[in-house]
Amino acid sequence: MTDQRKLVAVVDDDESVREALPDLLRSFGVQVEAFASAKAFLSSLAYDLADCLILDVAMPGMTGPELQAELTVRKRTIPIIFVTAMRDDVVRTRLIQRGAVDCLFKPFSEDELHLALRVALEGTGSGWNP
Repeated sequence: MTDQRKLVAVVDDDESVREALPDLLRSFGVQVEAFASAKAFLSSLAYDLADCLILDVAMPGMTGPELQAELTVRKRTIPIIFVTAMRDDVVRTRLIQRGAVDCLFKPFSEDELHLALRVALEGTGSGWNP
């Protein structure tokens, strides 16, 4: 991974999301790696290299909020954009209060994702400008 573009890790148990979302993200000018579970992400090289994490809320095994908590325990700071099919403003607010950049409800627009990604990556001090 010597490419200088930002790396975004997508963690979602839904195969259709893991197939479609990376194409959209690449069109924004970032590298993407997709994972079917939090465990797969935690054991990958992307764990150390990712500049942003797009994370499903509800997954079997370790959920998105559980992964967020695990990253905190490990002192791994990474901007997180949650995505969820469950429209729940209380959960959304809680996730943002715990440090998430945003929580987008599926189906979300390309513009919503692009804005959240811009906020996440600009916050890394990288000067990323899609």
